[in-house]
Amino acid sequence: MKFLVYKDGQLRKDFTLSGAYLFGADMIPFRHIEAIRFEDGVIECTKKSQDAAGLALLWPVEGFGRLLLSTTRIPERAEPYILNVELARARLMQITLKREDWALFDQSDTLEAQAQEAQDLFIDALQHICNPEKASVLADKALAKGLEFSETLAARHAEQYLALRFKNRGLGRHSLGCVVEPTLLKNQRYRKWLLEMFGFVTIPINWGAIEKKRGEFDFDLLDDCLDALGGKRLALCAGPLLCFEPSLVPQWLLKDTKDFEKIRERAYEFVSAIVSRYAKYIHAWRVISGMNAANCFEFSFEQALEMTRTACLAAKAADNKSRKIVDILCPWGEYYAFNKTTVPPLVYADMVIQSGISFDAFGLQFHFGKDEPGMHVRDMMQISSRLDCFAAVPKAIHITGVSIPDRPGAGPTDPQLAGCWRSAWDPEVQADWLEQFYKVSLGRPFINTVTYSHLADTGSLPVAGCGLLNEKCNPKQSFLVVAKFQKAIHKHLHQ
Repeated sequence: MKFLVYKDGQLRKDFTLSGAYLFGADMIPFRHIEAIRFEDGVIECTKKSQDAAGLALLWPVEGFGRLLLSTTRIPERAEPYILNVELARARLMQITLKREDWALFDQSDTLEAQAQEAQDLFIDALQHICNPEKASVLADKALAKGLEFSETLAARHAEQYLALRFKNRGLGRHSLGCVVEPTLLKNQRYRKWLLEMFGFVTIPINWGAIEKKRGEFDFDLLDDCLDALGGKRLALCAGPLLCFEPSLVPQWLLKDTKDFEKIRERAYEFVSAIVSRYAKYIHAWRVISGMNAANCFEFSFEQALEMTRTACLAAKAADNKSRKIVDILCPWGEYYAFNKTTVPPLVYADMVIQSGISFDAFGLQFHFGKDEPGMHVRDMMQISSRLDCFAAVPKAIHITGVSIPDRPGAGPTDPQLAGCWRSAWDPEVQADWLEQFYKVSLGRPFINTVTYSHLADTGSLPVAGCGLLNEKCNPKQSFLVVAKFQKAIHKHLHQ
């Protein structure tokens, strides 16, 4: 498959491929591809099968920044496609499908005029398809209009359902949460803003830091954390208890064994120890995180399911009252294109349910702002659509992590490689993005809670500036956005 890449009606001489992957049915990334490369104005995708495929990649759109966008699934052919046209086609098709899903058709509405303008520009592009230069210019305009319209559409849908949820008192004081940084709890300003804002707090767990030597647990930091948070009318969550990223696994376990049974036994012992110790304080446990995507031991699919079962069994045996949450990382599943030991997110969710594992809810994570699979910036229509995919999952859904930067970074966090939304990242753009995200999330009745991942900026953040407070623990605009939602929830609860 080949795609011509145009900018301002001219074939691009240079183009950085970032976040690029091919996908098939149900947006599941293709595993069997040999290469995706750019040369002389053409992206060439070499794959091992002849199945129809779509291309997703980071793409600049005037007025909308750089977003991970995708084409529709299209068949192989000798003649190259015009990428600008295919990206516009996919967005307009998504708009049509979501308007039907959401029943947002109002002929007297300004929405209709916006939709018509984008469609007319795309039809013009198709009429000039034999003149790729002109077709690409018209397609770029259609895509920009389509993005503008789709963001308006997603916001309209979210606002309608959020208003209904407020009216029905479907949100409570524990609906908005935050992950704390235990080492900052001694900071008076940090603690002040945390306790004033949130009724629901997540305490992070790092197995590697707690059990540095086999069978020897260091709970001092967690004990201090619970001392600082205890008796404050907070609903406490803790976790993830297990996450198989190298930084969260004990070094002795990484070096010691590749034997699955031994790893499972050690994991059961750790989960049992920590849940038994803190059961009377914790309302919800994130028992295992990212088994679909983070797998440093290269477990097979069956072993990944068995480890999920083990974590849930250990947590339930030690505490049968608290909620047990299974976290899913990277809801679009881009990682599946690059790592053969992973599982697409919805396939993992389905298999966990089908295998009869006892747990209460799934957690989803949305982290953006880095040149890594799953972290390239997406727009609100894509986020809305992806959330809708989890509506049919017969378990409660929590958003257990979300983060977005407030400044452009360098290296892998450079917006040229990681993406940006509307304009260059700054505190105002971060706040605008977060406001839209909270509307889209809380407007869905199946989303129980939304937890922001970083209260304050620290040197250890994966993406610089993604906290709600700055380095001096002063509130940013994004903090005020979350405060606005908390105030609205509180107001409707007491009407």
